[in-house]
Amino acid sequence: MEEESPYRSGFVGLVGRPNVGKSTLLNNLMHRKLAIISEKPQTTRNKIRCVLTREDAQIVFVDTPGFHKPKNALGERLNKAVRETLEEVDAVVFILDGTQTIGKGDLFIAGELAELETPVVAVLNKIDRLTRDQLEAQTAVASKLGEFADLIPLSAKTGENVHALIERVVELLPEGPKYYPEDMVTDQPVTFIVAEIIREKVLQLTREEIPHSVAVAVEEMERREDKDLVYIEAVIYVERESQKGIIIGKGGRMLKDIGSRARAEIEPLLGERVFLQLKVAVEKDWAKRPQMVRRLGY
Repeated sequence: MEEESPYRSGFVGLVGRPNVGKSTLLNNLMHRKLAIISEKPQTTRNKIRCVLTREDAQIVFVDTPGFHKPKNALGERLNKAVRETLEEVDAVVFILDGTQTIGKGDLFIAGELAELETPVVAVLNKIDRLTRDQLEAQTAVASKLGEFADLIPLSAKTGENVHALIERVVELLPEGPKYYPEDMVTDQPVTFIVAEIIREKVLQLTREEIPHSVAVAVEEMERREDKDLVYIEAVIYVERESQKGIIIGKGGRMLKDIGSRARAEIEPLLGERVFLQLKVAVEKDWAKRPQMVRRLGY
């Protein structure tokens, strides 16, 4: 009689410098959108826990802010969140952008990971944009960054080889119980995901006009039985009056566009009709003020 394999479970940190594709990979691993995506650096600000449950294992992925040289209180707090995550997890997935030169930022993170006893799987992302020769060259460079449990080339965008990463991670996890119920996919409240979707639309639509210092807070979210919808009121915080004008736009058009695009993603998330009320408020230099950084949930 064949012996049954032990159930494995544990926490896995996703790390990498900004814009290497951590959030795209997380969404692909989970087969749903749980982390926002933007070309702007420092898009991910919170440790987002996502739970992948299988018959033989439960993996709790922890998406972290991109490691970077901090310039303000927000940056310091983001780096602290990454270091705390690395100390808590059972394995680490170190993501590298295969289309970029592996440089100082990657070396900095590799140095941090070298201090850990935790197994590290290096991932060379965006292979869908590489030729075979480029892939071989980048793999050779990446392998010299440290002592990795494995080095896996994949595409978070297309899903190519993502399954191989999952299988390798499961092998590295210890025997353990299910930490979360089978139907749970994230430990973040719905209000957090709603706020993140709104912030993503701001980043996407304002492009270079608005720096990364934009935050969103959901002030009210309630189901209104009389109107058969969910009423959501959210505030978009910026640092200067000029930024407020850009987000509102001429005749309120930009704010309306942000709202309609966000609502189109929030409604399927909640499975109900949504009335989304957006406001814009100025909190001068909030990213430089530790008290405001904490107040806004970072």
